[in-house]
Amino acid sequence: MLLPHKLEGIGWFTYEVVKRITENHPEHQFYLFFDRRFDSKFVFGKNCHPIVLHPQARHPILYKIWFNHSIPKAVKKHSIDLFFSPDGFLSLRTNIPQIPVIHDLNFEHIPEDLPSKHTNYYKEFMPHYARIAKSILTVSEYSKQDIAETYGIPKDKIHVAYNGASEKFHLISGGEVQAIRQKYTEGSPYFVYVGALHKRKNIARMLEAFDRLKTQKNKDLKLVVVGERLFKSPDIDKAFQTMKHQRDVIFTGRLEQNELTKVVAAAKGMVYISYFEGFGIPVLEALQSGVPVLTSNKTSLPEVGGDVAIYCDPFDVTSIVEGMNQLAESTIEQSQLLAQASQFSWDKTAEKVWEVIDENLPK
Repeated sequence: MLLPHKLEGIGWFTYEVVKRITENHPEHQFYLFFDRRFDSKFVFGKNCHPIVLHPQARHPILYKIWFNHSIPKAVKKHSIDLFFSPDGFLSLRTNIPQIPVIHDLNFEHIPEDLPSKHTNYYKEFMPHYARIAKSILTVSEYSKQDIAETYGIPKDKIHVAYNGASEKFHLISGGEVQAIRQKYTEGSPYFVYVGALHKRKNIARMLEAFDRLKTQKNKDLKLVVVGERLFKSPDIDKAFQTMKHQRDVIFTGRLEQNELTKVVAAAKGMVYISYFEGFGIPVLEALQSGVPVLTSNKTSLPEVGGDVAIYCDPFDVTSIVEGMNQLAESTIEQSQLLAQASQFSWDKTAEKVWEVIDENLPK
């Protein structure tokens, strides 16, 4: 999760929350378990003790070894009081209190969106983890309800700690907007998508809808797609190849955070129409940058977008086109977007996470 220059949603959660917890609680010692060589920037203070445990957990078989053999040995050796797992995986072979963060259950509802070896592992073990956990953290009310119903877990065992967004996402000046637009789109306004090029992010329908929008109007509008592929995605390839307006789509690949914040803030709007999300951090990043958002009316996303986002049915291309039209013509005040964004912060996330951890520490 904590790989330099490769932080995704769960990685950012881990970084932002663990950094704050360790800095805010110098009275405690924290043992940080890594499965490979780590970057020193992920060791946040003198009360952090990084430990590399083998093997590297790159495959479900290695997950089992790492969590059920390496972790219990380390727990015993270092007299650990509680195991906190930001990615939701637990050890089945330790008796200390364990608290997972189960971000979402997409693998239960749309198993075909992941490689089968991962889906099978999650479906087999995540219910066990939910049952043996002392408490469970998750990142939205939607996910809390889903975990409770899918696994039969009492709701009072599940606690919501909403995600935040980096403070680096903020408003930029008009001059900066023009400079970024000149760099990426020859000065044209653009919609931006940020995230992995993954099937559940609904990239194929986004491309199809944008192509229809361009055919109807908005001749100068571009689409900037920021992110890299995690798995093979023939649906995305097919959708792009059939576009009439391929020249108006710019694929940037992964961007460094400082550049990413500018690309988001200079956008005319963000399009984030994933059909399954535990939270949807890019939506919050856009709102915090004063950029209007078109997002999905499914799962957790309405919790993030509140009353200020534009919503569409992510399975209906016509609905997506209508949403893009509204986004292109949006006149919403930036103050409204910023007010919605202000409800979330990594400080609030870390406070809630620590509250749950502290309640479960041996007294």
